[in-house]
Amino acid sequence: MKRFFTKNGMILLSAITAVAVGLCILSAISSGTGFLYNALGVVASPFRAAGGAVSGWVQGVTEHFQSVSDLQARNEELERRVAELEDQLRRAGADSEENQRLRNAMGLRQQRRDFTFASARVVSRSSSNWASTLTLSKGTAQDISIGDCVVDEFGYLVGVVTDAGLNWSTVTTVLDTDSQLGAMVFRTGEIAVAAGDLRLITADRLRLSYLSSESSLINGDLIVTSGLGGYFPAGLVIGSVEDILTDDSGLDRYAIVSPKANVPTVKEVFVITSFTVED
Repeated sequence: MKRFFTKNGMILLSAITAVAVGLCILSAISSGTGFLYNALGVVASPFRAAGGAVSGWVQGVTEHFQSVSDLQARNEELERRVAELEDQLRRAGADSEENQRLRNAMGLRQQRRDFTFASARVVSRSSSNWASTLTLSKGTAQDISIGDCVVDEFGYLVGVVTDAGLNWSTVTTVLDTDSQLGAMVFRTGEIAVAAGDLRLITADRLRLSYLSSESSLINGDLIVTSGLGGYFPAGLVIGSVEDILTDDSGLDRYAIVSPKANVPTVKEVFVITSFTVED
């Protein structure tokens, strides 16, 4: 077959051309259109068809890329809108938490009308195997001084101010091994001492010591400040008894106390700058 087209290709081409010219002549005679015009039309027809096909393909490709571009633009707009909504949700959550803290603080002020408070934010915290301290955003300019008790929005004891500057103060928390507070079992009135402990600090617990041999302390008992000596206000909630143990000598009993204040995460506190001493 290949040899046939090789030998007779020119003859076939001449025959096709003759047929085309003949068609042009017939078309010219029947329609009055010029012969040359028809001949050009016949010759150009395949090119017009090819051009149309190429134009359609280019248009399809253009429309495809336009469609992809539109989809990308829509996707970017949706991503932007989702980011805005997420930001609004975060702010709404923060506002809700702030409002709840303010309501709790208002309740605290109503419960303890003898207290004067200075609110402050926790700007930094430091903890180790023996220490637990907070740095607050307020100081002596707001009448905060060393020895002031610090509570959270619920009135739970966080710690005591141990250093203060003009616009800052340091709080040694109830977990710190240097912390030591006169305490009382709310249910029975038994007096004891609540203190930070080297073996308990990493578990966010403190120790209740100097329990009497007749102590009726039970798990769940609420521990509050005793107020003895007038150094600290009485009745501030320290925590609740989690376990009751005997020391290594087998003679003295002590309790493990879980603080009510969430010391590791507290964000805003209230410093008791003055209070009425109870007799």
